[in-house]
Amino acid sequence: MTDTTQPRNAHSDGTDGTDNSSTPARVAIVTGASGGIGRAVAERLAADGTAVVVHYGRDKARAEEVVATVEKLGGRATAFSGDVADEHAMAALFAAAEQAYGGVDVVVNTAGIMLLAPVAEFDLDAFDRMHRTNVRGTFVVSQLAARALRSGGALINFSTSVTRLQQPTYAAYAATKGAVEAMTLVLARELRGRDVTVNAVAPGPTATPLFLDGKPQQVVDTIAGLSPMERLGTPEDIAEAVAFLAGPGRWINGQVLHANGGVA
Repeated sequence: MTDTTQPRNAHSDGTDGTDNSSTPARVAIVTGASGGIGRAVAERLAADGTAVVVHYGRDKARAEEVVATVEKLGGRATAFSGDVADEHAMAALFAAAEQAYGGVDVVVNTAGIMLLAPVAEFDLDAFDRMHRTNVRGTFVVSQLAARALRSGGALINFSTSVTRLQQPTYAAYAATKGAVEAMTLVLARELRGRDVTVNAVAPGPTATPLFLDGKPQQVVDTIAGLSPMERLGTPEDIAEAVAFLAGPGRWINGQVLHANGGVA
């Protein structure tokens, strides 16, 4: 459900998000920004001086924590909710960003869910739910980004390094992310002449609460050992990759960047 309240601007001057008299240099929408990686991305982009629309699904309190953190850093942020697979809710999200800040330069699609089971046992309703969020949601937001991003802009979708690891129980999840990679690479070519880059980041195992929940320490240590760096990634590691693609990495386009510490 879309939040029916007005988007909250966290700029320290107390503005309500509709005054464009101090338009920021760059504006980003980060979907799923109340989660581990999404939050790190939002805060990292804000540290670069980018105004951030902090999208969330249900956890309003965590989204407002992100907004408050950005404010403490002297940045500007707005919290806004909505189902990423609902084109009307996402159109409202983009409209809110343009109303608050005058336009959109960066869109980062971190929103997604991961449900695991062997193919033979996978519940098809669960598969449809994951497909709706990971594939349709990414497509809806990418479509709106393709229409809205200003010259010099960047769209960054999220895949996973699991697409090339062939790990049991990950087939359904990897399939949704394979679809994300396909649409990302095609869209980069479709935006020829727009000066807009389109890439995907494919994290490896990353120490988020979602990843660590329910895993015995021995399992976590084994997974960490898959990388030559001998550790899990952090949300901040992934956020650095996103910030590069959103900013100085203008000559990288139509690519999948595997941010995984060297996992094969």
